[in-house]
Formats: sequence, C-alpha cells, structure tokens
Amino acid sequence: MSVKIRLKRMGSKKKPFYRIVVADSRSPRDGRYIKVVGTYNPLLNPAEVKLDEDSVLEWLGNGAQPSDTVRNILSNEGVMKKFHESKNAK
Repeated sequence: MSVKIRLKRMGSKKKPFYRIVVADSRSPRDGRYIKVVGTYNPLLNPAEVKLDEDSVLEWLGNGAQPSDTVRNILSNEGVMKKFHESKNAK
C-alpha cells in the first residue's frame, strides 16, 4: 500500500479550506483517509497552517510520500528540515 500525505478540500465554493491527511494513494482526493495531521487555510494573509509535527514526522519516517503542495507547506514550516536532520543523525 502506497501512502501519501496530501490535501483534502473542504469548505464551500470559492472559499477553500484544506485538511492535510494521510491517505492511500489509490483513494480519491476527498475520499477515505487514514489520519488528519493538520489544516491549511490559503484565504488568510499569510496562509494559516496548523500541523501535528510529531505525527507528520512519524508518517514520513514510515515511508509516506508528501504531494508537491504538501512538501512545500512542510518545507515552509520547517518540518522537512527536521525530518532530514533526524534521518541523517541515524
């Protein structure tokens, strides 16, 4: 099973709000997911991101692949740096 960390769109028309979820890569974008690890609100300036960093790092360590957009969000929050540092420290 290939696991991805990606965005699930919520909110109403013209007012998107996203949950950052861990999901099987074969499930649809807004379909079934394994766990919610954060939220992303692009409407606020600057965009609001809330993450459960421990959970994200655990899933990355278990081999979950972030989507391109989620990778950018995690990089901006400093999570990818922490993940690479912990991986290189081993």
